[in-house]
Amino acid sequence: MSTQTDILSINQIQLLLSEKRTALSVMRTGIAILALPLSIFSALIATSKMYTISDVWLPLALVSGVNLSLLAFSAYLIIHSLQRMRHYDCRIAAIKQNHPALKNLV
Repeated sequence: MSTQTDILSINQIQLLLSEKRTALSVMRTGIAILALPLSIFSALIATSKMYTISDVWLPLALVSGVNLSLLAFSAYLIIHSLQRMRHYDCRIAAIKQNHPALKNLV
């Protein structure tokens, strides 16, 4: 009976580790989205001598709004994935605490 529970616990840990990898992928996506507004703003600053802000304030405001929404979305993705990873770590620790044979494996 203890072998079956150990196998079940190992399978649960494998599932939690795969979910943790998924959370890491979401975090990587959030970091990539975070870099996009920075590159857009750097392109706008580099070309700022070619226009006056008073002439292009409306498109500049729209681009700034899109950039702020991208920043908020990337912050959400990063924070959510950090919370999920912490949750998975706690679940793995609880499984390891209940099954002392798994402490050496994980």
